[in-house]
Amino acid sequence: MIVTPLDSAILDSKEQYIFYHKKVDFVLKELIVSVQKENLCTSKELVFFKQYRDLLLYSIEAMRVKYMYDEEDNMKVDLTDSGFPNYLEFRYLFNDLSLRDNYIAKLKDVSELQNEFLDQLLRKKQPVRKDKLFQAASIVYYTSVEQKYIFNRFVQGKIIEAPETASADYMTSWSFYDVSHNRPFICFMYFDYDGRNIENYKDEIYEVLKNTADRDMDLDTMAYGIDRKLPDVKPKHIKRIDLGPFHNVFAKDENEITHTILKSIANKEIPLESYALSFKIHEVFSGSEFKEGGYFSKQILQKWSDVIKQNYVFAPHRIIQLLYNKTPEIMNLLAKPPIEVSSFK
Repeated sequence: MIVTPLDSAILDSKEQYIFYHKKVDFVLKELIVSVQKENLCTSKELVFFKQYRDLLLYSIEAMRVKYMYDEEDNMKVDLTDSGFPNYLEFRYLFNDLSLRDNYIAKLKDVSELQNEFLDQLLRKKQPVRKDKLFQAASIVYYTSVEQKYIFNRFVQGKIIEAPETASADYMTSWSFYDVSHNRPFICFMYFDYDGRNIENYKDEIYEVLKNTADRDMDLDTMAYGIDRKLPDVKPKHIKRIDLGPFHNVFAKDENEITHTILKSIANKEIPLESYALSFKIHEVFSGSEFKEGGYFSKQILQKWSDVIKQNYVFAPHRIIQLLYNKTPEIMNLLAKPPIEVSSFK
């Protein structure tokens, strides 16, 4: 899948940047509270969920600082089926920060810039020029943003002991930003290990997950690929969370919920800041085992259950009423009634 900036809407003003970033920050924080309240994740899963969310928020905040006063480039929000930044924005950030030392060496001295600001504001009684604000933002960006905290295309979590209530000895997590959908996914795998020391095998596990489970695909296909490539690992339960689409005024996809919200905003039935967030959980469980391969190279693999698919929608009360009125068929197919979250003001 080739990703291009053409599938994106551009945030082209300071007001739009502030509005969008505050909104994403607010909604993702509301989401964690509601996921915990609704028991959609276990306590262990929630810890990892928060970590991946924080990486995502950190990266979007870095984009805000980077582009706030830049007159040449603008941040692009995905148009296809996301409402989140285009994947290329994360790649630009990561690559840009690889050269931070080169940029820092070219930046103006902070004290010199401060004196210029004071002179402009106090002596000349004039607002600071936009190019000076861009210089200040660049200093903040290149001196404070850490590349290691940028949400990359694939982010690997640690292998830990699974909770006693789990059906396996170990669990791990990972997250990826799917290039075709331009939105984040979070995965959890519970598994047994046939070897002596899991520490000696973790690099192989991480490598297989990175190469086999880094994009949206049928979950049973993902499970089979992991199982086949890791003969000493027996996956027992794989859970994947699809975070989005984020239905809001900046999204322009063909999703019916997005279209309903945009049309209602245009008709002034609901305020500009209205939103909803789709949230999907897919799970598979292993049952019995089977052997695959020739006489001399047989491998024991897991037989997987049908994929359990559960769809959820998070939205403020007014939007829930709107969606029940305009899209009842979608609301009736959810795993549970729409989950109410706070309005963004």
